[in-house]
Amino acid sequence: MSDISDIMNSLIAFRDARDWEQFHNPKDLSLAISIEAGELLEQFLWKKAEDANVEKIKEELADIFSFAFLLANKYDLDVKQIVLDKVTSNDLKYPVDKAKGNAKKYTEL
Repeated sequence: MSDISDIMNSLIAFRDARDWEQFHNPKDLSLAISIEAGELLEQFLWKKAEDANVEKIKEELADIFSFAFLLANKYDLDVKQIVLDKVTSNDLKYPVDKAKGNAKKYTEL
């Protein structure tokens, strides 16, 4: 079993044991990702990045990942494949010879 399958199985077992699937519709999962991303940003507010609390960053990232995995599951998406597809897409948009060391959007390269 892959690591991603292990994660999905654990998340689904946790959710189902609590009868929470009823609350995990795509809209609310998307909102939860956004809210948790805001909580992640809060860890950096008014401080240098190196002063952020790494333990809290781990907690917020875990929340974001968990809701994202559950959202992918709602649409029967293969998380590994969609990430690999995005890397391939970005590789085409951002060729090394134009993008290396450059933070511009692909439309500005």
